[in-house]
Amino acid sequence: MTGQDGWEPEAAELVRPYVITKGRELPDDEQLSLITLVTVSPDDTRRPTRLSPEEQSLLDICSAGYLSVAELAGHTRFPLGVVRILVASLTEAGHLVTRPPVARARLADKEILEEVLNGLRAKFG
Repeated sequence: MTGQDGWEPEAAELVRPYVITKGRELPDDEQLSLITLVTVSPDDTRRPTRLSPEEQSLLDICSAGYLSVAELAGHTRFPLGVVRILVASLTEAGHLVTRPPVARARLADKEILEEVLNGLRAKFG
């Protein structure tokens, strides 16, 4: 519908993050970092009906397997802080399971690698 002067109001597509998160605070970085992996809880057999559309969207995306918090933010296009708050809330409610990312492998000792290389050269020329 247009006004008398031809001005047409735009629909507000952006819901404020405070509304989506219901005023909850960000979790600690140690508890939920950008690379923390998230998936749906195996015990969560039936989907609760009292979740917000944003929470339902996160559960739908996480049902495919493990994704990082950063990947969830990219798929949903929600701000990263909002995703962290929603994931923390869904984890506390038992709908999601989080696990720390795989630890970085230790670098191999250079001397051991040289011994292996020398052994291979001696055996195979």
